Amino acid sequence: MSDAPVISVRGEAVLEADPEIARLSVYVQSKEDDRRTALDQLVRRNQQCLDLVRSYGEAVERVETGALTITPVLKYRRREGDIAHYQGTAWIKVTVADLTVLGELVTRLGNLERTRVDGPEWALRRDSPVYAEAARQAVRQAVERARSYADALGCRLTGMVELSDEGLGHDGVEPLAAMPVAYAGAMNTPEEPEAISLEPSIQTVRAAVEARFTTTQPELA
Repeated sequence: MSDAPVISVRGEAVLEADPEIARLSVYVQSKEDDRRTALDQLVRRNQQCLDLVRSYGEAVERVETGALTITPVLKYRRREGDIAHYQGTAWIKVTVADLTVLGELVTRLGNLERTRVDGPEWALRRDSPVYAEAARQAVRQAVERARSYADALGCRLTGMVELSDEGLGHDGVEPLAAMPVAYAGAMNTPEEPEAISLEPSIQTVRAAVEARFTTTQPELA
């Protein structure tokens, strides 16, 4: 085992960046007295929503169906009884890559019949270069801190024993997805609504590492 002194340090970096994508949750609904009619209406409205989203081409990165339900709603809640109506819901998850069209898309979706829009949830992509840059800056800070300690002790770094990644994390910035930004009632207006103005939420990325370096013998006298 080496008798060389060891300096242990921690390096951290905090970066801010504009979001790269925005996620929307779109809920298409139907409510009819007859099960088949409720299902037919849901199918029609779901397709109308999908057609609108797909009309944006590459501006929309991903479209997924999260869930679909047709539920009988009873007239009496605490005992078996006649069915009051049938309610259908389709959940569509949308990832928007071109944020310049987001306000227009949200407004047009909200203008559809019986459609609810939740979002946007701002985010960076998982492979965003911002994470890699944060890691590099954390490592550089660890090296600089170790050199500073070595200089204070009158010695110099001779090697690295270990570099441990504490993990890259998202800062937990509150997304704007907690409340619906649009809800459409039973009727559509004949004209396209004015696009809502949306301000992106800045994303904060943190990276932290722990490092151990060997040094020459310190001059403590």
